[in-house]
Amino acid sequence: MLPVAHVEGSFEPLQMIPVAVVAALYAGRARSLARRGKPVPPWRHVSFASGIVLIVIALVSPLAALDDELVWVHMAQHLVLGDLAGLLMVLGLTGPLLQPLLAARGLGWLRTLVHPAVALPLWMVDLYLWHVPALYQAALHSEAVHALEHACFVGFGIAMWMALIGPLPKPAWFGNGARLIYIVVVRFGGAVLANILLWSGSALYPDYGPGEAAHGISALADQGAAGVVMMIEQGLVTLGLFAWLFFRAASESEERQRLLDLAAERGVALDEARAARAVAAGQGERLRERIAGPPVGSGEQ
Repeated sequence: MLPVAHVEGSFEPLQMIPVAVVAALYAGRARSLARRGKPVPPWRHVSFASGIVLIVIALVSPLAALDDELVWVHMAQHLVLGDLAGLLMVLGLTGPLLQPLLAARGLGWLRTLVHPAVALPLWMVDLYLWHVPALYQAALHSEAVHALEHACFVGFGIAMWMALIGPLPKPAWFGNGARLIYIVVVRFGGAVLANILLWSGSALYPDYGPGEAAHGISALADQGAAGVVMMIEQGLVTLGLFAWLFFRAASESEERQRLLDLAAERGVALDEARAARAVAAGQGERLRERIAGPPVGSGEQ
């Protein structure tokens, strides 16, 4: 006989209530923007909703009931929460959607949190801190600690993705080369942890012992499986990010050249550096509109 939770799933209000609140706030802001004639693109709605659905699945599905019995299941849950769901939610965001949050009194520090030089080290600290045996196992025995652990993975995961692909303006130095380094550092940080789990000669999380025994798996095999799951997931995500960065660079190059050609055609002075900065900042269309004004010397007002 399987425990009831293994069939029906689990439910922890401390984790599900914030998810419901975030989903409601997103839907409300999106409706408000649509009424003003500034609708959020449908694909962003789908992306954000997919992130929310992944979080719900990770927290309440029957598989989630095993997160306190098997290390590899808990690892898979964390990857879904912080990596996949966080990525999808960030893809679903736009500047106008975030404007009320960032404009709220006392919340301006959130902009600093998603700066690449801040988000990356915080994400790394969060990743390793929660895998310290004392903290990782504390989540087994306390719903509050478990909720905090998952909130940290989602929150710092979102900040890490926001710094890379989010809609807020990026530092001038954070071009495609810096983004490539950022991706490599993120994946290297995860790979180190995955290898520690895979090749460690001792069980790091002995409190999972009863669950591992019930499922007929040794502690080292369970721990190694967690490392393999992490390496596979991160490898696939990294390939996707490299492809995204390649196409982004190609697209920016084409847009930059179109701006330069248009400027030459219209008799407007535009150097390549300025065109590159505009495109990298997502202001290519605005610059295009300025260039496409009346030709120099036309006498039009």
